[in-house]
Amino acid sequence: MLNRIAEELRTGKKVILVHGNADMDALGSAYAVAASFPEADIYAPNGLDRVSRMVADKMDVRVLESCDISRYDRVVVVDTSSPEQLETVPCIPRDSIVIDHHKPTGKWDVDMFFCDDTRTSCCEIIKDLLDAAGVTISRDVALMLMGGMLTDSGHFQYAKPAMMHTFADLMVRCGVEMDEATDLTRASVSMSEKVAMLKAASRIRFERVGDMIVAVSYGGSFEASACRAILAAGADVVFVGSQRDECFRLSARATQEAVRRGVHLGDILSGIGEETVSDGGGHGGAAGLSGVGDVEAMLNICMGRTMEVFRDIKKRDLMEKAN
Repeated sequence: MLNRIAEELRTGKKVILVHGNADMDALGSAYAVAASFPEADIYAPNGLDRVSRMVADKMDVRVLESCDISRYDRVVVVDTSSPEQLETVPCIPRDSIVIDHHKPTGKWDVDMFFCDDTRTSCCEIIKDLLDAAGVTISRDVALMLMGGMLTDSGHFQYAKPAMMHTFADLMVRCGVEMDEATDLTRASVSMSEKVAMLKAASRIRFERVGDMIVAVSYGGSFEASACRAILAAGADVVFVGSQRDECFRLSARATQEAVRRGVHLGDILSGIGEETVSDGGGHGGAAGLSGVGDVEAMLNICMGRTMEVFRDIKKRDLMEKAN
């Protein structure tokens, strides 16, 4: 499939779409495709997150804030698990190309869909695509791909062997030093982010099942940063949500130990999304959920569902000890 996608990308004018509040993995993937298959624009329908904006400025990456996708010969979507994550884009053409690494949602109705949910990052798949196409990877492309791998792996905390091999290959082939890759995505914590994390910490509710703790909190912004702060405070699983008019958005994070024991946030939130007509999904240790509804109600559902998972884990552990 990657060879076929590579051939389709060699001709025509392309627009590369990324999900709302696009992270570094999305931006790195989009940049690598755009730079390697010319006549391509990057379009972020609902903007970039803080780190991606910073990197786009550093690397002088042009990202469109508005776009008529009908003007392009081909639409490419990267690092996006469902059409709902594109929000303001009315309709994705059937001949579009979708490349992703999240758990498949079955919502893409396109001719060319490639997803490998065993990969830590989408940037790894894009690197395989460039190799399949015989494209010479430039130093800037390597840096952007490495930045996506770094951030999606929690700076290697959630990395798998395949990602480490891909990362090392880019370092060797393109002469990128480790400090260059880490400096690319390093940003100082702003005052507004500090305040958001402290407010979220002050609103924590938590429950315990056995030796595992799930915490929920409400914030106005920087949900992912708040999740990480609450994990550092001792929780095993965290959900932080925000409300914007009738819409809510949740970020979820889990420790790697919780994931090893059986927690999979992507499964939890995709299941809740199906039941509540929301858009949810992600990875074992990091996932998100968004839609129309009350954020407090959604946080309660997330806490209850996670406690069910904790009980299953506790029951399994007791049975193993008994045997």
